[in-house]
Amino acid sequence: MVIIGIDPGSRITGYGVIRLEGNQHIHLESGCIRVTEKNPGSRLQEIYTGLKTIIQQHKPIEAAIEQIFMHQNPGSALKLGQARGAAIVALELPISEYSARQVKQSVVGYGAAKKEQVQHMVRQLLNIKEKLQADAADALAIALCHAHTRLSLQKMGGIAPSRKKRNSWRDYQPA
Repeated sequence: MVIIGIDPGSRITGYGVIRLEGNQHIHLESGCIRVTEKNPGSRLQEIYTGLKTIIQQHKPIEAAIEQIFMHQNPGSALKLGQARGAAIVALELPISEYSARQVKQSVVGYGAAKKEQVQHMVRQLLNIKEKLQADAADALAIALCHAHTRLSLQKMGGIAPSRKKRNSWRDYQPA
């Protein structure tokens, strides 16, 4: 099973793709979509197109995305929401949402962990030797959080081992 994690951003959107093989997590690809356009519509199109390319290459069957947290600046929160929306539309997959605290708790074991701790654990869990970009590491952490949550629910009998792909973004159901 292949899972994509998304760390949305208006300038940099991180992505991380992992494959689950039993209890093993295998790193397939991670990186950042760096938006270069100045026009807001073109910026969102870059995010959408970049994610579509990654999805076509790896064919994930589930996605995880970070929930929006309230910024002090409402304009920044709106831009983040737009970037998140472009990502959700591009995914066309079953999507699960996780707060930053949930991701940190799942990956590090401590909900208030620092970014460096998250990056270290992501590298350890996925056996990655090279340094990761912060946004890519966050996206991988989101994918790992989803994988851990999914495995826990499977063990409790809450979900089947794999789920069918949804037909379109209109089937998106928030957590």
